[in-house]
Amino acid sequence: MHTPPGPLFTDLYELTMAAVYHAGGMEDSACFSMFVRDCPGRNYFVAAGLADALEALESFRFSEEDLAYLKGQGLFTGDFISRLERFRFSGSVRAIPEGTLFFPEEPVLEVVAPILEAQILETYLLNTIGFQTMIASKAARCVHAAAGRGLVDFSLRRTQAADAGMKVARSVCIAGFDATSNVLAGSTYGIPISGTMAHSYVQAFEDEETAFATYAEMFPDNSVFLIDTYDTLQGAEHAARVGRRMKRQGRRLTGVRLDSGDMVTLSRKVRDILDAAGLPEVKIYASGSFDEWKVAEAVAAGARIDAFGVGTALGVSADAPYLDIVYKLVRYGDRNVRKFSSGKATLAGEKQVFRRTDPAGLWQEDIIGARGEELPDSQPLLLPVMEAGRRRGNGPSLPEIRAHFHNNFGCLPARYKSIDRRLKYPIRISEGLRRLQ
Repeated sequence: MHTPPGPLFTDLYELTMAAVYHAGGMEDSACFSMFVRDCPGRNYFVAAGLADALEALESFRFSEEDLAYLKGQGLFTGDFISRLERFRFSGSVRAIPEGTLFFPEEPVLEVVAPILEAQILETYLLNTIGFQTMIASKAARCVHAAAGRGLVDFSLRRTQAADAGMKVARSVCIAGFDATSNVLAGSTYGIPISGTMAHSYVQAFEDEETAFATYAEMFPDNSVFLIDTYDTLQGAEHAARVGRRMKRQGRRLTGVRLDSGDMVTLSRKVRDILDAAGLPEVKIYASGSFDEWKVAEAVAAGARIDAFGVGTALGVSADAPYLDIVYKLVRYGDRNVRKFSSGKATLAGEKQVFRRTDPAGLWQEDIIGARGEELPDSQPLLLPVMEAGRRRGNGPSLPEIRAHFHNNFGCLPARYKSIDRRLKYPIRISEGLRRLQ
């Protein structure tokens, strides 16, 4: 699936705390709970990144090179270095499955393990779950805004490095994007790949129509012409001429792409040109700085766009480029623990999230309860995914995760899907968890 970065992908203080635990003989079991405090502009989050996290936990090992580097820092005793040499994650994980919608303050994952093990994993887990959840949540907003029109991930050239580009492609696929331009992601994850041509390709030919015709000869069953290099409507006429010749030869022009200008007006005029040429089956694609708001505006204005390429704003979650996601100790040994820091207080104890549904099948409320509680007429969301350091089965496939998201999103009441209004989904604390505090 991917190559985990290794245990040095961590903040130094995770290792210094672990060294203190080891020196003091602190090996009792601890529970750490991961949740998103909040995120401006988001009514919900889409859980993502769990598969990568579990794979990394199962293979988490300090190499000889890792240990030599740490020893060379002069911070750690030889005894602690020996402990890291024997490091194996032996704990358990319960998590909300990928593709599930969740809300602020709800645990998306809980780790139970000896405190040294659970502590060292914090940075990697926050980085992995946090980033992919952030991107999947952004993508879900785009899917809702598109109102059934196609969406393609065009973000690769603007994502922050190669690893982010891979995780973006997988995360947006979970949330309903149809394809990606990322060829490696297509090969790795089985995501459909999609691409057209650049302006440089058109400019490399003496005239636009020759550029289109040459491309069609090479890709007679998969041609999408970029028509705005010079004059968009003239480009549409050139595309239509090539498209008619292809049709006479028993081939079909797949589509044309707009990348600049007034997308609503241009798409209507381009549609008229294609239809007049007897090419009603040719799709119109649009790209160029789209996000959920620009997609929604184009749809509301009646743009004749069949599919959108969404790039930069998606790949970096431009309007909300981070999640305030945290990983907090809630139990150590036989003590339930909490913090009271101003604005950052936590709830003690291992937890469960329960979801209640109304008679129509729409979600009604969530309840954050104590682990082991049983609440009637509700569905528990945190499920066991790892025991004794080993994954429970292979986990769902990417198409299964995608289908799970689709089912989840269909159960979310429409008002919470708004990309403009901030609405707080109803969440309460169970009596059992209140007593535990």
